[in-house]
Amino acid sequence: MKIQTPDWVKNAVFYQIFPDCFAKTQQSKPGLWISNNLDAWDASPSVQGYKGGDLWGVIEKLDYLQDLGINAIYFTPIFQSASNHRYHTHDYYQVDPMLGGNLAFDALLEAAHQRNMKVVLDGVFNHASRGFLFFNDILEHGPFSAWIDWFIIEGWPLSAYDGSKPANYVSWTGNRALPQFNHANPNVREYLMQVGEYWIQKGIDGWRLDVPNEVTIPGFWQEFRDRIKAINPDAYIVGEIWEDSRQWLDGTQFDGVMNYLFAAPTIAFCAGDRVLREYVEGRSYYPYPALSAPEYAKKIQHLLALYPWEIQLTQLNLLNSHDTARLLTIAGGDKTSLELATLLLFTFPGAPSIFYGDEIGLPGKLDPDSRRGFPKEENWDLEVFNSHKKLIALRHQYSALRTGNYEILLAQNGVYVFSRSLGTEKVVIAVNVDLTPAAITVEFTDLKTYPDQLLYGKGRVFWQGNRLELDIPARTGLIIG
Repeated sequence: MKIQTPDWVKNAVFYQIFPDCFAKTQQSKPGLWISNNLDAWDASPSVQGYKGGDLWGVIEKLDYLQDLGINAIYFTPIFQSASNHRYHTHDYYQVDPMLGGNLAFDALLEAAHQRNMKVVLDGVFNHASRGFLFFNDILEHGPFSAWIDWFIIEGWPLSAYDGSKPANYVSWTGNRALPQFNHANPNVREYLMQVGEYWIQKGIDGWRLDVPNEVTIPGFWQEFRDRIKAINPDAYIVGEIWEDSRQWLDGTQFDGVMNYLFAAPTIAFCAGDRVLREYVEGRSYYPYPALSAPEYAKKIQHLLALYPWEIQLTQLNLLNSHDTARLLTIAGGDKTSLELATLLLFTFPGAPSIFYGDEIGLPGKLDPDSRRGFPKEENWDLEVFNSHKKLIALRHQYSALRTGNYEILLAQNGVYVFSRSLGTEKVVIAVNVDLTPAAITVEFTDLKTYPDQLLYGKGRVFWQGNRLELDIPARTGLIIG
């Protein structure tokens, strides 16, 4: 079977937006309901409070994102919900009124598409919420409810709120706020398929699927793919799976996954012993212990051998997300670790994804602290911002950085060198994570062009015949084209 994935993803730079905390309009808009009981924008995020970000505010930020070089947005959930993160879905057909409702989303989709930006939504199809009509009906009517077999009821009475009593229904990780769908019920399956189809027909460009590995009914995701691709063959389907994802990346289900298998070793290599274990231990990825360049090369070779190349090019690559602490904080505030890892992110096969605020040096501990309000411009770290902007521009400029072959050229001590090649275009990337400068030589055979221009970073580049000699300062990365 020939695997097909959307070409636009191979050329995309994603920006992940957590809507409650990214942007808030100051204008009155139809369908937007602003609360008088919001947390202060600059206050530490809380588990239950809202900051009141909305989609009209996102529209006002699209010029900023376009100027940064972003051409795809992934939104964490936007549907009606009684939680600031909106993973507790109340209504899969209604955008949350605090975000501006369906009117705001329609305007956002049009404004993004006018700028040739794609929009991917978060599909939470494993579980719903206590406020979801079908489950709420069970709470109201008990065993007389018409919708009992939409969920997995284990006994009566249900206790949806009192933790001292058994919940008597299956919920996600035992969280009684999140009753789990009974996917064996064909009506449930059809309902979720129709939700997926509805928003694709409305014009969204793809779905990011929340914990799809927990939907274990045979054929579910194959049918989902078939039905979504029947409407838009270029729709992107990406799963939130943190580990080896071969069983979902066979070409019949997802186009990619959130690539934590890239994030973990990249952080362990670039941040090394700076990684603060309290922010990463007990999570589903392992950016520790510190890795040398040969150890990092081994992890990357393993990762690149896991999936077909067509899938590698549509992986959603990231360094952190709403589910992790931010890399800047993980690395104890070390900006160089962030810059080196970001360089590797933007030169790796697959679509790079920035979690909102990473590009201006926003710190953040484990959630909810990783979901801080997007800061005012006077509080941006311009050094971090400028390096992001330059790396994004280089990725757009050089097709080899997007779809070119990846070849490891050298890995010794803390120095890692690789190339991306496409036709006659060759780009060489070198990273030195050590505290001392490095002088290295890389031999090439059959070179059509000799990349000798320093596109990014500081150092010395010198060709001696077919040998490339590099002087790389301590804790520095170079891109040569």
